[in-house]
Amino acid sequence: MTACGTGEGFGAVTWWGFSPAMDFQEKGLTASMKAVSLTEDNVPELNILMVGAGDSRHLLTTIARAHRWPCRKINFYIVENTLELIGRHLLFLTVALESPEQMGLQEKSELLLELFGNSLIRSQTAAYLQDKANLFIHYITDLDFLHKKLPMIDMSGLKFKERDQLEAIFKFWRNPDPKVFQISRMWDIRNRQYLGNRYDSKQGVYDWDLHMKLYERGAPVINNRQYYQWREKGLAFEVREGLYDISNKSLASGRLLTYKGEKVPSRGYWGDIVTSPYIAFGIETEEQSLLKTANGIHVKTAQDISQYNITALLHELLAKERYALLQPTEQATLSEITEEEEEGETENDSSNIKDESALASQQPEIVLEEGTVKQNNEMDNTGSGGESCTAEYDYLPLPDVKIHFLPMNCVPELRKKSVYTNRFNVIYFSCSMVHQLTPELKQIAAPQATLIVELTKFMLDLRMELIGKFSSRVTEMAKEADFMPFGNVDDEKDSFARFELKNDP
Repeated sequence: MTACGTGEGFGAVTWWGFSPAMDFQEKGLTASMKAVSLTEDNVPELNILMVGAGDSRHLLTTIARAHRWPCRKINFYIVENTLELIGRHLLFLTVALESPEQMGLQEKSELLLELFGNSLIRSQTAAYLQDKANLFIHYITDLDFLHKKLPMIDMSGLKFKERDQLEAIFKFWRNPDPKVFQISRMWDIRNRQYLGNRYDSKQGVYDWDLHMKLYERGAPVINNRQYYQWREKGLAFEVREGLYDISNKSLASGRLLTYKGEKVPSRGYWGDIVTSPYIAFGIETEEQSLLKTANGIHVKTAQDISQYNITALLHELLAKERYALLQPTEQATLSEITEEEEEGETENDSSNIKDESALASQQPEIVLEEGTVKQNNEMDNTGSGGESCTAEYDYLPLPDVKIHFLPMNCVPELRKKSVYTNRFNVIYFSCSMVHQLTPELKQIAAPQATLIVELTKFMLDLRMELIGKFSSRVTEMAKEADFMPFGNVDDEKDSFARFELKNDP
């Protein structure tokens, strides 16, 4: 059973997930964390299998927050059903691991959001994508070079054919011709096909989906203007003032279409046009002040929360400290503001100085756990050990992390390889890949392993009764693999279901 494809709005490619980002070390059961094996150096080793995650939200969140947990080596094994998704994983990892000398925190977070959820990007972002595509071609055709530059990434598990296809994908990304991928036209065609005779009243459809579905299912922070714009154009994050007019080629994928009775390969946009990329980073946050409401309306939008969460994640990845907003100790009264404005009008010579100091005070600040404060542009370029992050690598090093990319749809074959027998402590399935959750899964699960399955809560084309049936079927499939439910699952509130491997009698 799979939820993917039951509604035309979901599309055939999961460019972003239908659930918020999670830290696997936080969601993994305590027993699973204690049952990890030890390396030759006596360091606990956590093995995580991600099946169909679609994007890197769980991967980046788990890596960034690793310092919060006892020291462990973490091995990620990633399985997708489309090679373009593997290319996007590599892209997001590259952005996240850019050294601070090459790219500042704010620029990095804005770049990642653009590439993640926008159909149209700025010229600067398109130039970055084109430049990295050339580098990725070198990576995929020379694994020794990849190991030298990004030793935490292992692509040797991919088949030769898949690596050749990845090379072709990256060559498409670097193609500067705007006519090869006209996503605005493709987006409108998808919209017309999806809405049918409702296309003339599409604003009403957008409003219904937002207020009667997304809001009711737990995402009231999504701003209606931003959601309507994304439904209309595919533009989710306008984090900078600028011209968003270049197609995001990383959202292109190939598909076989039937034309005059024959299968014809075609490249287009076959992803989500209904739920939106706001779910991944924009509806939950550790900074509760961003979820405040005034007169029943959220003060901040899903875009604001997404930008904060990405910035916090990237900061934590670099500084190994939590990121927090500075809260104002007192707020100026209306009379104080008026007095300042009057002084500014009479003292023109000093106004420039005030403007400069005001701009300086508006720079985002970071509150570290020890209470010290640093400006974002003055962050130390050091890793957890205090050594220079860029002394040996062009990117930030991750000495305790290894990311393995496995062949497409290879989950049924893993049990046939002894290296994967009883290996994975945490196993994650997206709702689009849950059909690969078979009884043989227990053969590759480590003792007391945790199984996490994404539910269909935010798949808007599914009615609530179908969401409940999906959850029940997932529970049956997990039990067939000897995984027992952990806690009670509320189909209307929970985005995930968790299971624990039943101990042998």
